[in-house]
Amino acid sequence: MSISALRNQNSLDKLLQQVQKDETPQKDSKSYVDERLWKPQVDKVGNGYAVLRFLPAPQGEELPWVRVWNHAFQGPTGQWFIENSLTTLNQKDPVSEYNSALWNSGVESDKEIARKQKRKLQYFANVYVVSDPTNPQNEGKVMLYRFGKKIFDKLMEAMQPEFPDELPVNPFDFWEGANFMLKIRKVDGYWNYDKSGLDAKSALKSTDDELETIYNSQHSLAEYLAPSNFKSYDELKTRLDTVLTGTVNTAKTAADRIMEDEGTTDFTPQFKSESAPEPKTGVAAASDEDDDAMSYFEKLANE
Repeated sequence: MSISALRNQNSLDKLLQQVQKDETPQKDSKSYVDERLWKPQVDKVGNGYAVLRFLPAPQGEELPWVRVWNHAFQGPTGQWFIENSLTTLNQKDPVSEYNSALWNSGVESDKEIARKQKRKLQYFANVYVVSDPTNPQNEGKVMLYRFGKKIFDKLMEAMQPEFPDELPVNPFDFWEGANFMLKIRKVDGYWNYDKSGLDAKSALKSTDDELETIYNSQHSLAEYLAPSNFKSYDELKTRLDTVLTGTVNTAKTAADRIMEDEGTTDFTPQFKSESAPEPKTGVAAASDEDDDAMSYFEKLANE
């Protein structure tokens, strides 16, 4: 695609329409080291800083981001369940069904288990690394960035400002967008992104040739939604049984009986966000808003 065609198609309205679609309730990856992924780093006191520019949708794709739901939790056996959730693809997922059954049981201890096993949300987007003081070799590269709901909300706030005196900004636009100032602090032992935000509007580069080179260097986002990155329902159910019981359990569990009594449900419980422990010791529970949590779970999966 030529840069002139991109100038005309990178619509803020289109992005906002997709956000509304994504946030509409639905009925109901494989872990590997990806050298294309840019990851923030912090110093000894827990501070991190980088300047990123979020890029437009790659050629042939509609949106400049994708979102993926996953589950990452440790079962009573000590084994970990770390898998992408089929709810990402609007399909039934055994963990979501199991959590719904636990939640609907009305027993507080069941609800607590469901909270610990809830879905986590992560986003992927292409970014141009403007400044990375910790790893300056990344500067000037187009890389993939995995981030959580907190940073995504900051992008949405720019696109849909709360007050009438604030003009909307499309953070993914080459010409009318803005650099994203990523600022990480350690607060109560966890990474905090509250001071992060967009700089003033500016063009990413001064010439169309430079922008076209960056645009053509982007990585596909659609691959994160490819069926190969998701296990089948039966495979996930087998893994879940193993994590919960230590063996593949063919007998009916208490949750199975609850689900039979409740009947089929499309309900996906919305749980209160809880902070993820810093990756130091064995048991951890990730929050949807903790952008660094999945790096810890990915590490566990590879061990």
